[in-house]
Amino acid sequence: MKKSGKAYYMISAVAQRYNIHPQTLRLYEREGLLKPSRTEGNTRLYSEDDLEQLETILSLTRDLGVNLAGVEIILNMRRKIELMQREVNDFMEYVKREMVRGVDDWEKRLSTALVKSAPTDLVKASHAPGQAPNAKVKT
Repeated sequence: MKKSGKAYYMISAVAQRYNIHPQTLRLYEREGLLKPSRTEGNTRLYSEDDLEQLETILSLTRDLGVNLAGVEIILNMRRKIELMQREVNDFMEYVKREMVRGVDDWEKRLSTALVKSAPTDLVKASHAPGQAPNAKVKT
């Protein structure tokens, strides 16, 4: 079945594809682990995202022996980690933009300066050229 250009699967097809009982899918939904969409007639429709989530659940329960409470905790932690990763990425983009803007501002200020010199040219030398910094000058 297709809904708005995406493929959706009925509960019987999903149960057969993953070799699980439809009641198991209903249990996963009751536990809040899966959230299939519904038709107007209240038929469950599973999207590709739902199937990916189901594969994760089945991997955790079948392969790793995690119970449903553990699956819920793991899935919630994964969502939080993904959210935090997006926030970190957004922050890094912000920092990059600000750094570029800061360099641009510095270049603009330098281009309009009355005296065009690097900041290191403005530091006063405390010794004569060619002499060691702490050497005494003979008078």
